[in-house]
Amino acid sequence: MNFIINLNEKINSFVWGPFTLSLFLFVGIFFTLRLKGIQIIKVKSITNKTLLSLFKKQTRTSTDRHCLSQLGSLSTALAATIGTGSIVGVATALTIGGSGSIFWMWVSAFLGMGTAYAENVLGILYRTRDKNGRITGGAHFYIEKGMKAKPLAKLFALFCVLASFGMGNMAQGNSISASLFQSFHIPRIYCGIVLFAFVLIVMLGGAKRTQNVCELIVPFMTVFFLAGAVIILILKRERLIPEFLSIFKNAFTFKSAAGGIAGAGIKKAFSVGIRRGVFSNEAGLGSTVGVHSSSNIREPVEQGFWGIFEVFIDTMIVCTITALVILVSGVPLISDQGAEIVVKAFESGFGSLGGYFVSISIVLFALATLIGWSFIGENAFCYLFPRAKNRVYKILFCIFVYLGAVSSLEFVWEISDTFNGLMAIPNLIALIVLSKEVVGETNRYFSKNNSA
Repeated sequence: MNFIINLNEKINSFVWGPFTLSLFLFVGIFFTLRLKGIQIIKVKSITNKTLLSLFKKQTRTSTDRHCLSQLGSLSTALAATIGTGSIVGVATALTIGGSGSIFWMWVSAFLGMGTAYAENVLGILYRTRDKNGRITGGAHFYIEKGMKAKPLAKLFALFCVLASFGMGNMAQGNSISASLFQSFHIPRIYCGIVLFAFVLIVMLGGAKRTQNVCELIVPFMTVFFLAGAVIILILKRERLIPEFLSIFKNAFTFKSAAGGIAGAGIKKAFSVGIRRGVFSNEAGLGSTVGVHSSSNIREPVEQGFWGIFEVFIDTMIVCTITALVILVSGVPLISDQGAEIVVKAFESGFGSLGGYFVSISIVLFALATLIGWSFIGENAFCYLFPRAKNRVYKILFCIFVYLGAVSSLEFVWEISDTFNGLMAIPNLIALIVLSKEVVGETNRYFSKNNSA
């Protein structure tokens, strides 16, 4: 066991080391420049085709029973990305890198919008229908068909399946059972049984049921959490502007808690902010491409817009507001106390109810991540084993949910982190190789619409 732990530490240090983080930044900068800052110059088109389109019936429903609606694909993708990392992960970033890390998280998200756009454009271009007529796609499809690198695509799908059992499954089940036990004293075994049954019922209902559940959970949990956070910000409004400005100031002048030189502090804030930004919105991992590829939308560029919108909601809205709540609360930023810091931040405004509020939020966010990743993992499993019954994966997934709820999972978090990083490398390489197609499709779309 020690051998596996040591091996994972070595792989993880490389996977999430300077090379991969630099690759994430390079790809984000690359597409931002090649697409001429699409996330800024085309903000009107993006808003019209995403946020404003939510009020249109065709966005919320799909006439093709083999496709998800645009709202359904967004909700399922957000379910997988807006997880406990958007709450606890932000607190961890602040304890390590200070408030300046949030600035670099924004930078990561801004560049990640270009990456997410490219992923989703390629996802639509290379999606296909399976033997049952269901629309299916994902990063593994454009790695295989676009790059002509089937072994690399298989490897990506394998890492995706493994990540779905770890970070997308056991880790989330553990977060749910731990929160319910701590706040409501519900035994972990009961949580495990209920989670097993609930997730199995959702998965056996297929993509449509997954979509329907995500459409219920994601908007509710987001509004619930943000409403509570906004109340805290109003109660602590005298600290809001100073703490917001500290994000910019400390991004370049932050000193480590031990009084180290400013340069080292800036480096730490930069590194933590970029990494946590990637963890939060998953732009570049290729994980949610399969969900977006199942949308009923036909225009690749318009699905790319949804990728930009997803990153914006996850990092620029949810993570930012979480960070501001922690900062204005004035709670000490003690390392290894991510969840406790968030609880104390909300208790500063809600009193003892703050702990219950955070626990409910974590349960909802983790549950959404479970459902979202069940779709992602099943999609990759069916690609790896096209002749196998997908029911095999569904039952296995639910068994691992139960195990996660009743077990101690420190090592699961660490090894799942490694699998996430291993997914990113082939995906980022594919994005660079296929960048001409992304640019060409973008130019075609805007030329057609400008001339219309």
